[in-house]
Amino acid sequence: MDGYNGIIVQKNYGKVIVKLSEILDRKNITRNKLRTLTGIKYEVIDRYYKAKNIEMVDLDFVAKVCYVLDCKIDDLLEYQK
Repeated sequence: MDGYNGIIVQKNYGKVIVKLSEILDRKNITRNKLRTLTGIKYEVIDRYYKAKNIEMVDLDFVAKVCYVLDCKIDDLLEYQK
């Protein structure tokens, strides 16, 4: 496949790490404050903060958080092999 890894053949394709807790802690912003600034439900923010039960990333969530926190997507999400 010309240098591309096929997901079907490759068993370990890595993972995406959500780093919302790191950003909020570093900027000293609470989940409640982020809820107020973005209008996103606390339960959603809490799930991303704890990085649990996230099967799909909501691009609207990412855009709002990046805008409010003045950060880049790679500050919020990290791919690890």
